[in-house]
Amino acid sequence: MTDVLSERALNRATLARQYLLERAPLRAIDAIEQLAGMQSQAPLAPYVGLWTRLRDFAPGELAALTEDREVVRMQLMRNTVHLVRARDALDWAALFTPLQTAEFNANFRAGTAGADLPAVLDQARPLLAERPRSRAELGRLLAAHWPQAEPRALGYAVTLHLVLCQVPPRGVWGKGGGATWAPLSDWLGAPPGTGPADALVDALVLRYLGAFGPASVADVQAWSGLTRLREVVERLPVRVFRGHAGEALYDLPDAPRPDQDTPAPPRFLPEYDNLLLSHSDRTRVIPHRRPVPLPPGNGATGGTFLIDGRWHGTWQLRDQKLRIQPFASLPTADRDALLAEAAELREFIAPQATPDIVVDHP
Repeated sequence: MTDVLSERALNRATLARQYLLERAPLRAIDAIEQLAGMQSQAPLAPYVGLWTRLRDFAPGELAALTEDREVVRMQLMRNTVHLVRARDALDWAALFTPLQTAEFNANFRAGTAGADLPAVLDQARPLLAERPRSRAELGRLLAAHWPQAEPRALGYAVTLHLVLCQVPPRGVWGKGGGATWAPLSDWLGAPPGTGPADALVDALVLRYLGAFGPASVADVQAWSGLTRLREVVERLPVRVFRGHAGEALYDLPDAPRPDQDTPAPPRFLPEYDNLLLSHSDRTRVIPHRRPVPLPPGNGATGGTFLIDGRWHGTWQLRDQKLRIQPFASLPTADRDALLAEAAELREFIAPQATPDIVVDHP
């Protein structure tokens, strides 16, 4: 008989793998690998994401990993920018090229009318070999050869067809900068992986389950952006559970699945945190079905927070205030625990400013 997992049991299983039940004594690079990468559309968001998950994490650790090219930021899952270990970037790059091609065809192909795409890419390669360049710069340079095309579309044609990564100082705590791109193989000094596609996608799905399971096929597809994964999941050595609605949920046989009554302390998450974005059915962490906010900016100044493992509100550092906005009134014990965690967050993101902590009434 297949075991049934309640929504609360799913919540605790995922929190355990995300290091959100208790902070883990891990190196940042090992946590990034275990998490199957971290959303980095907001380039500084992973710093807060690691602070909330790890013991004794300091920003300089991730900054050094970024500058030393041990981790990279590039478009991967869901065709969004992720921070991943260098060897994962090389292994996974080829899996997501179809997503990038589809985005180009849907949104930018019309803007390159009259330009031969292979010729555009041939022209772009030596430009990128000279130095990292922004999309806007690439577009301007290429438009000199194809004046009938839109410069913006030419820039996207390059970044969506060549295997590139975003390079420092973007993504470095205390520095920052605009998005500039370099060829991944040049940046890492190694070619992208050329292993069998089936083995690569099998490994990717297992990594997802290790970070976010138990999960359905739809969940894996929502996280990755890939399709036709049912046959992949069903050929893997996984254990099958049932959700409360009877759906099939897959998991690594020996992955942690804590008791559903395991306490979950309050946790602050950064913008775009994958905990909230990586399931098709998000009710294990979003019971109210609110859309996840995706604000612009560099990150580390806002996000969401969890109470009892569920998304319960937002936070923002603005105008010398760390403002906390719960969706509903908090019991005294939860409010006190959240404020204690907020004081630690303030020390991490604004150690010199010590902004006031303000809780807005819902």
